Amino acid sequence: MEITKPTLVLSKEIAQRNIETMARKARSLGLIFRPHFKTHQSIEIGEWFREAGVDRITVSSFTMANYFADFEWNDITIAFPVNILEIPEMNELAGRINLNLLIENKEGLEALQEKISWHVGIFIKIDTGYNRTGIEANQTHLIDELLGIIQKSPLLQFKGFLAHTGHTYHANSTNDIYSRHFDALLKMKSLKSRYISEWPELIISLGDTPSCSICDNFDGVDEIRPGNFVFYDLTQNKLGSCKLTDIAVRMVCPVVAIHPSRNEVVIYGGAIHFAKDSITNIDGKPLFGRIVVEDDGKKILLDEKNYLHALSQEHGILKITPRDLHYFKPGTLIEIIPVHSCLTANLMKEYMTTDGEIIKMMPYY
Repeated sequence: MEITKPTLVLSKEIAQRNIETMARKARSLGLIFRPHFKTHQSIEIGEWFREAGVDRITVSSFTMANYFADFEWNDITIAFPVNILEIPEMNELAGRINLNLLIENKEGLEALQEKISWHVGIFIKIDTGYNRTGIEANQTHLIDELLGIIQKSPLLQFKGFLAHTGHTYHANSTNDIYSRHFDALLKMKSLKSRYISEWPELIISLGDTPSCSICDNFDGVDEIRPGNFVFYDLTQNKLGSCKLTDIAVRMVCPVVAIHPSRNEVVIYGGAIHFAKDSITNIDGKPLFGRIVVEDDGKKILLDEKNYLHALSQEHGILKITPRDLHYFKPGTLIEIIPVHSCLTANLMKEYMTTDGEIIKMMPYY
């Protein structure tokens, strides 16, 4: 199929290799593998996980849970704090699958206790340092209060403690990832030690791609929930979570204009395609993507002096060295390796595989 506009191209081979690598790691460590599907949001890609032995998943919204439940995913954790306003709709979903919900305050739990009509699993969200959502591990009086409410309800089943060590994304080195991960392990292990006698079936669930990719110490953990690893991206590469050859997606964009006096090239591909996440380039400026060109049938990754350096709605501006401007002509297709594959995929809503197959994602929500 001919590409004429920004197109997110996916290597099925690399994505399947990433899935199998993480699934094999989970098996070798004796961990439950409950991958997060928010990155790919695709029924077809979900089947690649099923082929790797996955039978339970994580999602980030009730809408996403419904979407995958319609395709026989029957064990789903919604890793987002319960939205009280959606409880009536959750009842329908809880009646047909094993549904796990996330709680961090008594208001949400009391609303579930009052309105839920089916058995649901409850994870208590723990903040291990990301400072987004969750209860700090040392605030056991708040945890005790939540567990007291759960004990009073025959429909609420305490599953355990869940954390997202998302601050690994802000690590300065792989050693920093190890340190942040180990700190999270200590906090979660302390909770397991405190509550395991009263709740012998509780599990500890951790999920972040940097830790799950490079760390081997998961002492006390029962379940992992990485998501971005299926595609990886430049953020993960900069962190040391993956090699460039592990990144499964690239945005193919047409060149529309050349400006030699500014050493700039304009592409059709802007913020509505890539989002506006960036990493810091070697020149200290924001980098929105690395550039791959084709020369005489061979693909060449240009060095970091050449990069996607600015985005507006439809426009992308490439900063190009004078020696490399000859690769670019209006109508040429170039590839951009994205900074954040999750948001890029969410904006594009479909993939073209390297074989030309179109893979659809879940509808907008």
